[in-house]
Amino acid sequence: MDWWMSGLVLPPYLELGMQSLSSVLWTLLLLFLWHCYRMGSDLPMPGHTHSGKSGSRRSMMSRGGSCGGAGARSRSDQIMETEEDEERGQNYLTPVLSHALFPAQASAEAKKLYAALQEYAKRYSWVGMGRIHKGLREQVRLNDHSAIQKPHLFFLPDVPSVPFFPRDAHRHDIEVLEANYPTILKEFRAVYQRGTDAKQGWTSLTSKGQSVFPLYSSGICVAGNCRSCPCTYRILLSLRTFISSNSLGSAGFWLLGPGSTLGSSYGPTNARLRCHLGLQTPSQCELVVGGEPQCWSEGHCLLVDDSFLHTVAHKGPPDAAPRVIFSVDLWHPNVAAAERQALDFMFSPDI
Repeated sequence: MDWWMSGLVLPPYLELGMQSLSSVLWTLLLLFLWHCYRMGSDLPMPGHTHSGKSGSRRSMMSRGGSCGGAGARSRSDQIMETEEDEERGQNYLTPVLSHALFPAQASAEAKKLYAALQEYAKRYSWVGMGRIHKGLREQVRLNDHSAIQKPHLFFLPDVPSVPFFPRDAHRHDIEVLEANYPTILKEFRAVYQRGTDAKQGWTSLTSKGQSVFPLYSSGICVAGNCRSCPCTYRILLSLRTFISSNSLGSAGFWLLGPGSTLGSSYGPTNARLRCHLGLQTPSQCELVVGGEPQCWSEGHCLLVDDSFLHTVAHKGPPDAAPRVIFSVDLWHPNVAAAERQALDFMFSPDI
């Protein structure tokens, strides 16, 4: 390095500085060569299938293992296995789709609903399905819920629940029904005067004195009955939150004779509300939901969460008129649009 300065006459202080500079340059050159060597040793071997980042990390783990003994090698193997698992399952939904997550002691109905949810997610998306997924997994503990609310089919968690909801929860649909009260009442009287037997489209329930004239039954339109009540049918379809596409939804005229009582029971789900429009409400008729009593009023609606324990009674004299309501199942206002679409798929009626 000093040959090019041999012909020059330099002051002593400059000659000393040039020697120091030469030493610094030699040191930098050696450091650069050492760096190149280290970088070359970290390159993957020919035929290695993993990425450069993964290969570099694994070579570092192997060096750590050679210095740290058997314990370090075991830790290195665990980290490498974790990396391989991450590479095989980049999709974060893989655990959700695993059947192992669903409780083995779940009922056959809960397993069927979970399979339907998985099928829905494969076709569309898991976005917004958190509460439904949680509810299905916790369905096996449904009997642990308080006795006052226990839907027997599907419980949607984290949904605000009270026995009776205010009108503002479904103001539009309530106003539509109440505004058309005279039309609905007129069509009910027309079908009632023809008789309440099965040939006229009525269904007698197990309880004495209770009959139903359904327009929709478990998500299926009863075409003959809808033709008998065309105006009521059109009003029904104009409602924004009517459950018309799955087996959780029904609509029709409900008749309860004097002296009849419907014992304590629970509805199938808390994902819906039942809207009762009073058509004919004699005195001494009462609805008790979750321990709270209410009475119907002609031309006005009640919003009921029938997943609470409820009873219905007509305590009028034998010659009293039957109690008649127009009952419509509406979505719970806290159920999002994506959840409604998924529940429509899961509870699709068997036609």
